[in-house]
Amino acid sequence: MQKSYSMLGVILLLVTIVSACSYSRANQQQAADDAVGEISQQQLLTHYPVFSNNYNAYSPSDKEVAAVASLQGYSLVVLFGTWCHDSEREVPRLLKTLDASGLDNLDIQLVAVDRKKRDPQGIALSHKLKYTPTFVLLKDGKELGRVIEKPTLTISQDLQAIAAQTTP
Repeated sequence: MQKSYSMLGVILLLVTIVSACSYSRANQQQAADDAVGEISQQQLLTHYPVFSNNYNAYSPSDKEVAAVASLQGYSLVVLFGTWCHDSEREVPRLLKTLDASGLDNLDIQLVAVDRKKRDPQGIALSHKLKYTPTFVLLKDGKELGRVIEKPTLTISQDLQAIAAQTTP
């Protein structure tokens, strides 16, 4: 009886070790596939199908397009993770709305962060990133406000509200 218990213990130990190794390799592969650092819209939509699919599936309203058009002359830093479900939803919506608006005078910086919410340039750290995605609206290099994770209305309308609060 004692031998069967020890054999069962060995089998359980081996199963646990194999499972842990597989889990670790899967996480390493996921992390290796994550974008980290500044990335262009084209790179994001080309290399990350879920972002591209969400971009193509989204149809911004006229209200959203008008809201984002009001951001002319502002800067926007978008801190997100290619591994983050909120980023997968909100970043493509913003990009599609920007494209629909025809706005070409908005300085937008897309910064992908790793799972520790860091990037090689230290942009996330300089903006004290805690949650992804975070959309930081700036005017003349000064932060006016941010939308974190999920907007109250839509990203473009929330950003418009921030800009309206800070306009004299």
